[in-house]
Formats: sequence, C-alpha cells, structure tokens
Amino acid sequence: MKTVETLISKLIDEVNYPYATELFQKLSGGKRLRARLILTIAPEASAAPLLGAIVELIHAASLLHDDVIDEAQLRRGVPSVNATQGSKTAIMLGDILYSKAFSELTAFDPAISRAVAESVTRLSVGEMMDVAMAESFNTDRDLYLKMLYLKTATLIEACAYSAAVLAGKDAQAHLTYGKNLGLAFQIVDDILDITADEATLGKPSLNDFSEGKVTLPYIDLYERLNEQEQQRLIASHGKVLDNEEKRWIRSKMDEFKIIESSYTHARALCDEAIEAIGEDVALRAIIESVIQRSH
Repeated sequence: MKTVETLISKLIDEVNYPYATELFQKLSGGKRLRARLILTIAPEASAAPLLGAIVELIHAASLLHDDVIDEAQLRRGVPSVNATQGSKTAIMLGDILYSKAFSELTAFDPAISRAVAESVTRLSVGEMMDVAMAESFNTDRDLYLKMLYLKTATLIEACAYSAAVLAGKDAQAHLTYGKNLGLAFQIVDDILDITADEATLGKPSLNDFSEGKVTLPYIDLYERLNEQEQQRLIASHGKVLDNEEKRWIRSKMDEFKIIESSYTHARALCDEAIEAIGEDVALRAIIESVIQRSH
C-alpha cells in the first residue's frame, strides 16, 4: 500500500498543476478498499500497485462529482472540495483525476483497460439513476439494488476481475466475488447511515434519507408499516429530520428488526462471494472486514 500511495502522488504530480496537487492532498484517502483488493488478489504482479493507484484516482474522482451532485458539505468528516472551493473546481478536479487515470490505463492489457473503463460508464449511469430515484420515494427493491450495483459495486467488481487477469487466476470467480463485495459494502454503508453516530459518520445521521435516498432499510421498513405509517415515512423523505422524526424511524426499525434484515442480506452476499473464491484466506478477511466495520 505504501507503493500505491507513492504512485498516486506521482501520478498527481505528473499533471503538472500545483493547485490540483494541493487540492488532492487535502482529500482523505479513505480505506483504499479497491487498491487493497487488487494487491490481495495479485500480490506478485509488478503492475498491481499502479493499477491500484489508477482505480483509487477513479474512485476519488467519482466522490468529488458525487459531493457536487449531493451538495455535500463534508466528506469523511472534513469539508468537501465543493464546500471550500466551489462546485466548478470540484468537478474540474474530478475530471483531471479521471483523465489521468484513463491515460495510464491504456498501458494495461486490453481486457483490463476495457473492464475498468466500462465499469466507469456503468458507475456514471448509476449516479444518474441515484439522482432520478431521489426525486420520489422509491419502493422498488430490485431497482434500488440495480442502482447500487452500477454506482458502487461495478468498479470493485472490475478491480477483482482485473487483478485476477494480472495474476492468471479465475477471472469470472473473482468477478463474482468483487460484485458481491461491492454490494455488501454499500448495504453496510446504508445501515451505518442509520445506526452510527454523527462523530463516527462525519455527517448527520439518517443523512441519506434527508438527501432523498431511499436505501434498503427504508424499503424494508416501508413494506412492514401500516398505510398511515407509510404516509408518515413518505412525508419525511428528502427533508431535514428533527430529533422526534429520527427517533420514530429508528423505533420502527427496531420494532421490525429492519437493521438485522439488512445485515442478513449483506451477509448472504458475502457468503456467495466466499463460495466463489473458495479457501482464499486473505479475500475472506476482506469480506469480514466489510461486514463487521463500524464506519
């Protein structure tokens, strides 16, 4: 991972624009899940650290654009670029990261470059779906899971597939692993938005719902409520929630064991991922770290 971090800095420096470098250095690196996944699957491949650096640039670019779309003021507990420098700068910085990543990607096996590039197209479609779905209270579970796959899981899926190609391993099995890992990761994110405190999240609790996102726990809850309660939940959608409304939503989720149900869904995805890759202890550890994380 130290090599990945060094390569990320090198790629940004090669852009040769100090202001972009300065802004990028202020971004939180996060968990580097995608790079860790590549290094775990292809530890002996000399190109693995560079591929890890490339996908982390792509991920950072997507987050910059995501923050503009959501008008988010915080990213991992610190002010977002769009909050401090404006949306135009955040979008252009994201474009720099995307274009630099794609220029470096051209040196890879076409199967790898195509897989990553196509995943970014799907990611962008997922972003558009997410925005459209936030305009009303979505009750379609399958539609939500499709958006989740496109917006979050597809890049993780491409990382696992590409690393397997680098390492000469079963690419399809690792593709299944990556897809399920990505879906489980986002469902746990959905859960933590409800259960974790503001200090841990780096943003207000139940923020997703206030932004108009009807995540899996809310879809599950809606299906359990009576008609009057359903209308109350819909009326709260896309609004800043006061403490009373937050307490009501959480109490209803407790009543119907909604969080446990969402964890069960994520756990099933993890089990399917483990089944795909067999006795790989390191990949099992990554899955467990995702399902057990608290932030």
